[in-house]
Amino acid sequence: MSTAATRPATSTAPPASADVVRQVVVVVGAVLAIVLAAVGSGAFGGTSVSGASGGALSADATPIAPATTAFSIWSVIYAGLVAYTVYQALPGQRAVDRHRRLGYWVAASMLLNAAWLFAAVQLGQVWLSVVVIVALLAVLVRIFLLVVHTPTRSRVDAVVTDGTMGLYLGWVSVATAANIAAALVESGFDGLGLPSSAWSSVVLTVAGLSGVAVAVAGRGRVAPMLSLVWGLAWVAVGRFAGQPLDVAAGITALVAAAVVLVAVVVLRLRAERDRGASRLRAS
Repeated sequence: MSTAATRPATSTAPPASADVVRQVVVVVGAVLAIVLAAVGSGAFGGTSVSGASGGALSADATPIAPATTAFSIWSVIYAGLVAYTVYQALPGQRAVDRHRRLGYWVAASMLLNAAWLFAAVQLGQVWLSVVVIVALLAVLVRIFLLVVHTPTRSRVDAVVTDGTMGLYLGWVSVATAANIAAALVESGFDGLGLPSSAWSSVVLTVAGLSGVAVAVAGRGRVAPMLSLVWGLAWVAVGRFAGQPLDVAAGITALVAAAVVLVAVVVLRLRAERDRGASRLRAS
């Protein structure tokens, strides 16, 4: 692809008042999301996520739930969201087309994340939390596609924007599967006569396939793979070493993680090969 073809995606136009409004909205959204997330998660007292809805969202509630350590990735994602919020608010980023396309979507994702905590923890409504997390996942897919189709020319932007949004999407993909499984178990779903290990393996297989789809759409981007593989690996740890024990689900989670990892490596090697061939043709 020629340089001229990619320039419009990252071009800047003179800053307008709408750009300032967008920057302020993202900053306000980030502050609200962090404060509401702290309140919603019980950081200032009250129920925690693991204790919400009678433990429906705890690490041992379903065979799809990752082990507790897996949730430490939220600290990295929140740090990335704060970094993006500060970065996009810089005067030099005000009129960058990439932020014009992404800003409001990122703000929406942060508020939906806080809304999930309120639905799941403060309200104790697991099915409402499913609706919210599915909406969050849809917003993150939209953000990811915008990131893919609006290339960056800055390494800082690649880390802060692409890296953060990729990690965010990969982890929420795993969390969505776990959330839906928790809602089904809480509702008394009996598996239609099939053992829980069979359903768990099916869901984890779908999660792995979704990871491959993201890898293809993202042309082998690493960040979504890292968080998705992280989540799947901790699902396996939970099934091998925690409760409920489910060896079949644990093996499926590891296989799914390996497939996603291999898909990303293959896609990146292919992309490098194609770039090398393009340089040879141009020389």
